[in-house]
Amino acid sequence: MRDGYDEAPLNPLPPVIWLLVLPIVAMEVVLNAGTYGFTGSADAIGWRSDALQRFALSPMMLDQMLATGRVDGDYLMRFVTYPFVHGNLTHALFAGVFILALGKFVAEVYRAWAVLAVFFGGVIAGGLAYSLVPGLQVALYGAYPGAYGLIGAFTFILWARLGAEQANRGRAFTLIGFLLGIQLLFGAIFGGAPDWIADLAGFGAGFLLSFVVAPGGLAHLLKVIRQR
Repeated sequence: MRDGYDEAPLNPLPPVIWLLVLPIVAMEVVLNAGTYGFTGSADAIGWRSDALQRFALSPMMLDQMLATGRVDGDYLMRFVTYPFVHGNLTHALFAGVFILALGKFVAEVYRAWAVLAVFFGGVIAGGLAYSLVPGLQVALYGAYPGAYGLIGAFTFILWARLGAEQANRGRAFTLIGFLLGIQLLFGAIFGGAPDWIADLAGFGAGFLLSFVVAPGGLAHLLKVIRQR
């Protein structure tokens, strides 16, 4: 057998990335089966609406907990469940592509637990930032804040490498600048909820957490602190 014939046609994904993507895929398989009537149940067409009611994060949930001083377990769970339900198949597809592409790059550098910390750190930070915007009533759902957390980790890796090469570290932020610019443009044209706030918070959380969870991250953070 000649060299290369026994290699996989696609580079294998780290297991932690499958752990993030497969729940999204499974949810979409079930919801789309209901939407297109593959289940034979008359109620199935409303499964996506039911899933959004059950898993999406309403910004009013945090308002209510702060106003009453009471912690609601269901409300708290929404801060980690909302990324696994999407508005439609296209919404889920683009989120999955981001997680696969950026997640694979990050997971080749970070340990599995660090990838999870970055993703869910972005999810929680995005949910909190979105919920703290006054007057919002539209629920937050979709994996974009977590995906942007991975973009934050990706940016950190580039930022660290550019610094080691004595190059302009500002170049590491080209991707996030482009993506947010596109989101703001589409928001200005088509309107909708300002979910870019959650995405930006997710990015910030992913970037900042990387100072601690990246390989050598804490040592690098302490070095930076000592230099100031």
